[in-house]
Amino acid sequence: MITITDIPPTEVQDNLNLLKADLDSKIPSKKLDKNLLIATWNIRAFGNLTRKWDSDDDDSPKRDLHSVLCIAEIISRFDVIAIQEVKDNIRALRDTLKVLGKNWSFILTDVNKGKVGNGERMAYLFDTRRVHLSGLAGELVVPEEWEENIGEHALSKQFVRSPYAVSFQSNKHTFILVTLHILYGNSPQSRIEELRGIAKWLYSWADSINAYHQDFIALGDFNIDERGDLLEETFLSEGLYIPPQLQNEDITRSIFNATKYYDQIAWFNSQGNGPKLSMEFINGGNYDFVPYALANRNLTKQSLSWLISDHYPLWAEFKV
Repeated sequence: MITITDIPPTEVQDNLNLLKADLDSKIPSKKLDKNLLIATWNIRAFGNLTRKWDSDDDDSPKRDLHSVLCIAEIISRFDVIAIQEVKDNIRALRDTLKVLGKNWSFILTDVNKGKVGNGERMAYLFDTRRVHLSGLAGELVVPEEWEENIGEHALSKQFVRSPYAVSFQSNKHTFILVTLHILYGNSPQSRIEELRGIAKWLYSWADSINAYHQDFIALGDFNIDERGDLLEETFLSEGLYIPPQLQNEDITRSIFNATKYYDQIAWFNSQGNGPKLSMEFINGGNYDFVPYALANRNLTKQSLSWLISDHYPLWAEFKV
C-alpha cells in the first residue's frame, strides 16, 4: 500500500516544486522574533482520502496523496492556521501532519452531530517552533439572558457549529483565536441571528481580556456573501474590524465566484476605551492555488475543489 511517507513519482515532485516556488513569491517568509503569520482555510470535506498519488474517476473519496502534499505545503507557510470542515474521519489531517513533520501539532473539536452540523470539526494546526498552546481551549455558548438583545427567538438552539477559541503564545505574547463556521442556511437572513450573537459575545470577551494585554482575533468561514451586505453590517456592528487589505476586491475567497467574501479575519480596533489589537498588522491576502496545485492533471475547478478545496486560504501577517 502506498503511504504519504513514500517517495512521490517524478511528476508529483515536479508539480510540488512549482507550487513551492509560487508560494515563495507570494507568502511572506517566517522571520524569527519579527512576524507572526495567522491563516484560515475552509478545506472542503477534509476527511478520508484514497491512498494513491493520483485518484481515478471511480475512486471515493477523490482526495489523494498528491493533494495532501499540496495542502501541507500551503499550510507550512503559516505559523498557525484555523481549519474548517474537518470531518469525523481525520485520515487526511493525520497524513498532512506527517508531511509537516515533528515540529507541527494540532488541536480540534469533537464532531458536530446532527444534520445541520454536517459531521464537521474545527481545528488549529500550528508550528511549535513559532507558537505554542498557552492553556485555554473551549467552545462559545451565549448566555440565555442575552438572547432578547440579539433578536426574537435568536439562538434558541445555540450555534450550529460552536465557535472554537484557543489561546496561543508567541515569545511572551498571548493571543486568542476564535474560529467560526457560520450556518449557511437557505438565505442570508437565516445567518443573521448567529452572526449577531457571535459579534456580541466576542466584544464582551475581548473587552474583558484586553486588560490582560492579550489579543483577540476572529477568523473562519463567516458565510458573508458580499462586502457591505446586511450580514457584514450585522457582524461588524459590535466593532469588529477587517483591514482594507483583506477587503480588497482582488482578495477573493471562493475558487468559483470572486464576489463571495465568506472567509474573514477580524479583530477589535476601538478608538476609545474598548478592546484594541496590540499587535501591528502588516499585510494580508489570499493564496490562489488553482494555477499550480495539481496543475499537471488538467482538472476542472469542480474536480480540484474536492481534491484541494473550493475556498482559498486567507492570511494575515503581524509584527511581534
